Amino acid sequence: MLLMEQQQLLISSKTENLVLVEKLINEVCQEHKIKEDFYGNILIALTEAVNNAILHGNKGNPGKNVSINYTSQPDSITFTIKDEGDGFNYDTLPDPTAPENIEKPNGRGVFLMRNLADKVEFLDNGRVVSLNFKTLVN
Repeated sequence: MLLMEQQQLLISSKTENLVLVEKLINEVCQEHKIKEDFYGNILIALTEAVNNAILHGNKGNPGKNVSINYTSQPDSITFTIKDEGDGFNYDTLPDPTAPENIEKPNGRGVFLMRNLADKVEFLDNGRVVSLNFKTLVN
């Protein structure tokens, strides 16, 4: 039997709502007894994804929402972040580790997500990002 749990958080596109995302992450990690090392990966990757949805996807428009869903299974947790923006081409982002980009103050969100999550998928023309963290659930 496959046990699965699902929850959703809907926030308006204001960066101050990131505290609600952090609260969700804390609750999920506590409930599933996520190890502290993995907690940091989830916190950074998910807040980057939501921040990108707020600032780039919805252009900071508080009239547009960002939805954060999470699904847990015995061996993984998947967070899905969806914005109401136009999407973007996630395959043509500049490499933040390239010498010409190394000192730029932004442009690292997708890079961080890809390096901290076990699997990252962009769907719906970049309006949806799915972050999967495997073998974290005890």
